[in-house]
Amino acid sequence: FQQIDVDDRITPAVIARRLLGKLSLIPIVIFVLIALFTSYYTVNTESVGVVQRFGKHVTTTEPGLHFKMPFFIDRVTIVPVRRQLKLEFGFITPGASNDYQGGQEPNEERDMVTGDLNAAEVEWVVQYGISDPEDYLFRVREAPATLRDVSESLMCEVIGDRTVDEVLTYGRTEIETDCLKKLQEAMSVFQMGIRIEQVQLKNIHPPRPVQDSFDEVNRAQQEREERINIANGQYNKEVPKARGLAEQQISAAEGYALQRTNEAEGDVTRFRDLLLQYEKAPAITKQRLYLETMNEVLPALGNKYIIDEDAKQFLPLLNLGTPANTKR
Repeated sequence: FQQIDVDDRITPAVIARRLLGKLSLIPIVIFVLIALFTSYYTVNTESVGVVQRFGKHVTTTEPGLHFKMPFFIDRVTIVPVRRQLKLEFGFITPGASNDYQGGQEPNEERDMVTGDLNAAEVEWVVQYGISDPEDYLFRVREAPATLRDVSESLMCEVIGDRTVDEVLTYGRTEIETDCLKKLQEAMSVFQMGIRIEQVQLKNIHPPRPVQDSFDEVNRAQQEREERINIANGQYNKEVPKARGLAEQQISAAEGYALQRTNEAEGDVTRFRDLLLQYEKAPAITKQRLYLETMNEVLPALGNKYIIDEDAKQFLPLLNLGTPANTKR
C-alpha cells in the first residue's frame, strides 16, 4: 500500500483553500471581460459615432468597427446623419421614425386658430436630417424636443396669418413653403446641426362638431364654381360665335358697299361718256337712247297693239280670242 501523507488528505480546510484560490480568479476574469466588451464599438453605414471621453467630445468616427478606451472611459453616441428623420404633429403612425413625441397629445397639437378667429385641426409632418452631429448633441439639450416645439410654434404663427378658407382650400402650398422657410431660418439661428428638408401638410379640417356645416359650405362653393365654369364655357362658346357672325355681316356689308360704290362710279363714267357723245350729236344720241330704251321696255309689256290714232271702227277686225301670248 502507498503511504498517504497527512498533508495530502482532503479536509474541509483544504477544500476551502482551493475554492478561495479559484474564486480569486473571478474578479480578474470579470475585469478582462468588461475591458474586452467595452473596448470596441460598431457604427452602421447610415450613422457616425461621436466619442466622448469623460464627457468631453474627442472625435467623430465613420461607419465600421472601432476601438475605444474601456471601462466606459469613452462613451459613443451613434448619430444617424445619413437617414431621413421625421416628426409627426397631430397624429402618430405606429412604427414611424418619430424621435420624440414628448408626451404631447395629438389633439392638443392639431388644434389651431386662423387669422379670422376660426378653429382648424391641422396635421403635418416635418422631415429633417442631421447635418452636424456635434451641434446636434451638444449645442442644445434634447434637440428633437426643441425642434418639435419650434415647429409647432411656427406652424401656429403661419396658420394664424391666414383665413380659414385659405387654410382649408387653396393655401396649403404657400403654408408649407412659409413654414419650411421659417423653420430653416430658426435652425440656422439656433445652430442645432439640423437641416429641414420638407414640411408637408397632411389633413386640415374644421373641428368635428362643425364638420358637417363646413362640408355643406364647401359643397355650395364647389357647386358655385361649377356653375361659374359652365357659364364661362357657354360664354366662351356663344361670344366667339356672335363675334364671328358680326364679322361676317360686317364683311358682307363692306363688300356690298364696295360693290355699290363701284357700280355708281361705273354709272357715272357711263353717263359722262354718254354726255360726251350727246354733246357731239344731240339728235342722233337722243334717237339712239330712245330706241335702246324702247327695246328694253317693250318686251316687258306683253301683247300690245299700236294703231293709228285716226283709225275708226277697228274693233270688229280684232281677233279677241287669240291667246295673250300670241305674237302679233
